[in-house]
Amino acid sequence: MAIATLTAFWAVSLMFVVTPGADWAYAIAAGLRHRTVLPAVGGLLAGHLAATAVVAAGVAALVARTPLVLTALTAVGAAYLVWMGVGMLTRPPAPQAGTEQAAGSWLRQAVRGAGVSGLNPKVFLLFLALLPQFTDPDAAWPLPVQIMALGLAHVASCAVVYTGVGMGARRVLRARPAAARVVSRVSGAVMISLGGVLLAGQLIT
Repeated sequence: MAIATLTAFWAVSLMFVVTPGADWAYAIAAGLRHRTVLPAVGGLLAGHLAATAVVAAGVAALVARTPLVLTALTAVGAAYLVWMGVGMLTRPPAPQAGTEQAAGSWLRQAVRGAGVSGLNPKVFLLFLALLPQFTDPDAAWPLPVQIMALGLAHVASCAVVYTGVGMGARRVLRARPAAARVVSRVSGAVMISLGGVLLAGQLIT
């Protein structure tokens, strides 16, 4: 794969990553609630890797051509985002000095993060539309390998941005509990809005 192609994809991917959305909202919540954002960010990255693997395997194209399956996936993903958003609205996380994070919660954070990114059908459809445009059927690498390479570049950007967002939220807001609650509720509202838009889009079409 040509370096120029990979660089061009990285630039487009970075624009997607730095746009606030459900992933940002979850990273912010993890930064405010936990002592480290790494488990939560790891879960988000796992979701993006899974989406990349699904596109590379050709499953996403099949799902996109099957309205019933796509509608069911959208409903599940939308419901999960709404559930997470409601939780953030009703129980806004805020940093508390002296609290210790239970090691057993790391797995829950990772699973929730994977659900936020992995159950978002917009991620599948975006990857389905974006990744193949940067592949070359005549290249020495098989198409699935090219797609995985592009996906890894995207995940690397996600790792840097989401870690920075989560850590930044904690450092900036830890001494401002009122502001932290406001940011948490805004993040929850973003998740609920995204879930509603996803579901409405399927119902309208």
